[in-house]
Formats: sequence, C-alpha cells, structure tokens
Amino acid sequence: MLLIKNATAVQFQPASVTEGVDILIDGNKIARVGKGIDPKQATKVIDAAGRVVMPGIVCSHNHFYSGLSRGVMAEIKPCPDFVSTLKNLWWRLDRGIDEEILYYSGLICSLEAIKSGTTAVIDHHASPAFIKGSLNTLRQGFLKAGLRGMTCFETTDRNFGMKELEDGVQENIDFANLIDSAKARGDEPYLVEAHIGAHAPFTVPNDGLGLLADAVKETGRGLHIHVAEDKYDSTWSRHHYSQELLQRLDAFGLLNEKSLIAHGTYLTDADIELLNQRDGFLVHNPRSNMNNNVGYNSQLEKFKNVALGTDGIGSDMLEEMKFAFFRHRDAGGPLWPDSFLNFLSNGNRLLERNFGGQFGRLEPGYQADLVIHDYISPTPFVDDNLPGHLAFGMGSNGVRTVVVDGAVVYEDREFPFDVEGIYAEARTAAARLWKNMDNLD
Repeated sequence: MLLIKNATAVQFQPASVTEGVDILIDGNKIARVGKGIDPKQATKVIDAAGRVVMPGIVCSHNHFYSGLSRGVMAEIKPCPDFVSTLKNLWWRLDRGIDEEILYYSGLICSLEAIKSGTTAVIDHHASPAFIKGSLNTLRQGFLKAGLRGMTCFETTDRNFGMKELEDGVQENIDFANLIDSAKARGDEPYLVEAHIGAHAPFTVPNDGLGLLADAVKETGRGLHIHVAEDKYDSTWSRHHYSQELLQRLDAFGLLNEKSLIAHGTYLTDADIELLNQRDGFLVHNPRSNMNNNVGYNSQLEKFKNVALGTDGIGSDMLEEMKFAFFRHRDAGGPLWPDSFLNFLSNGNRLLERNFGGQFGRLEPGYQADLVIHDYISPTPFVDDNLPGHLAFGMGSNGVRTVVVDGAVVYEDREFPFDVEGIYAEARTAAARLWKNMDNLD
C-alpha cells in the first residue's frame, strides 16, 4: 500500500481545497481519504508536507507521432494555408516514420507528459509506411513510462488509396483485440485502451466510413476523428456529399457516447445539437488552432461535453488550460476559469467511458492517478478561487511526483530509470526522420 500524508487535497468538480489530508492507495485504487491514517498500514509513505495533491490530468487529443518534430530541419515548402501545412509538413513527417522512430517518439512524449503532470493521454496516430503493429509500438512506450492512455490509427486514403484505408481500419481492429486479450490475461497493467481512428472526413470516402462503422460495432470502441478543424473540411463535405460533417458521420452510426470529435471549429448549430444528442465529446485544442491559423472555436458554450487537448503540441495541460482561457477572453467569450477547469477535468469522464471505473477524484474507489505539486500560493487558496489559481498561477514546473494506476512513476522530479540514453536515441531517430522527409518524392 502507498500512503500520501499531510496533503492539501484539491478536487476539480466541484472545486474544493482541503488541508491536512491523508490518502491511502491499495493496488491501483484509492482505499481511504481522511486524517490521521496510520502509516503502519502502508509499505511506502510519501510525506506531501502540505503540498497540493490533485487528481490526474488528461490530454484528450494528442499526436505522439509528432514527438520528434521539435525544431525540425527538413525542406518544408511554403505553407500559405492549412491544407498546404498538412501536405508539406505533417503528411511528409508521418510518411517518414518507421518502427524505431515511432517507439522513441512515443516514449519521449510519454515521459514528457508525466513530467508536466499529465497522467493520461488520448493519442491519434499516423504512420502510412508503418501501419501493421504501429499501435502496439506506441503502447510499449506508454507501458515503459507508466503513462495511462488510449491510441488509434487515423484511417485515411490520402496517400495510397483504399488499400491504405483498409489497412488502417484493420490496425484499429487488431489493436482493440490485442487490448481485449491483454485484459483477459491480466499479465500487464491495464494502462492503454483503443479507439477507432480516422483522419478527417475530407480524407475518408463513404466506403471508408462504412468500414469504420463496422469496426466500431465489432470492437465496442468509439470513433476518434478530426472534424471541421478548418473551413476546408466543411466545404468539402457540402461539395461532395451535400451533407454537414456530423450529419454524414451519423448516417453511418458513428456518433455515440464514446465519440471524440477533435476541433469542431466550424460545426453548424445543427451538427452541435446532433453531437449533444449523441452525448459525444468535443475536444478543444487552442494552441494548435493558433499555430495553424485555422481560426477560433467561439461556440464552446454550446457543447454538452468539452475536454481539452493539444493536437500534438506537447502534453502540458496546465499550460493548455491557460491558453484556452486567455484565447477565449481575447475573443470576447463569456466563460470564466471555472468552465475551463471543468473542461480540463472532463478528460477523466472520457477515461471512464472507455476504461470503465471511476477517474478524476480523490475518493475511495477511484483510480489512483494523481499529482503532487509544489504550488505555494501568495494569496488565500480556497474552494471559490481554485479555478483562478489554475488559470493564473499553477504551472507544470511545480510537478514533483506523479502516481498512475497506483504506481509512483515520477518521484521528486526523477524517473525510476535512466532517461538520458533514451533522449540520446531519440535525437538520432529524429535526425533520421528528418532525412526521410527530404528523401520522399
């Protein structure tokens, strides 16, 4: 058993701050929360010494395949709009990925997520030259780091036509089956789950949507897809299919409570209402939208379920929450920090829908995913102003210790294994990836 003593326990929904709390963890779940818990019950004791202890934080949309793109030195043609950015940068980068490159990209991203206080990441993967087995390669990085998460292959026909699309769907199905088999054996921690992935409606024809619908039914998983990130996606759907984007997906039965719709910047009111009716999730990625100059999603308050992601710009969710709030205020939006703290916390609802169990609270029976943070406030730190402290104060530089599934995966700012060699191997893999990009036709 693990005992965390003398914590300032923080809850996100509803916001609360309680000092002098002990948290006893038995296996992968929280067993007791209170004061004066006998340390003799535990095999390991961490004295929080009054530090903040908060529930695990989820990055609800990410791209771990982009982990070795930082400072990329490859020949990138001018990118005057979003589609040219995809074609000239990201769709060249993902074509240059092989198994070794992907492993180090995923592992580095997993380590850096944990360092930033993110305990789970919902990933969306692409590597057209390495499809079969790619998701399990990513899973190995999650397991090595001790990070919880989900992943899927972004099905598309954009490079090699229907064969590529069919292979992508099959990889999603195979990975879901692998997860089911691993759960049945119980010989590894249940840290990684599956989605059924697709790139975006404008690169998936109707035959592909039919295959995805079959995969959703066969595996019991939900669809994870970019939708309306840019106006191009919406225009394409109206031009080629005379349908709005979510109307088209729903016609194939692809919208339900496990659906994860990334971006949704240009969804119509009718599509938003349809997503709400199906109880699906919109994941807002403000820094990525700013970086790609695709515009701002000014409709956040219309969605029933909103979570936050990064779309590949790291996994620092405390930073992402700040950008989300400040960009909203800059756009004249009506929401305040409490709404964005709820969005941040909502990633745990996505975990509940896919892993089962309870996530996101420091209470008995909940999964033991939590973060110990060094935050020292210069002002009162209480229930009513917790969202303001998250928006204007707390940052990932304060993350001291991270617990995932009851295991201490990062303690006193150290991993339980050497990471210098991993970073060295990653730099070598990154240089090879950039060379691969330049060698593509």
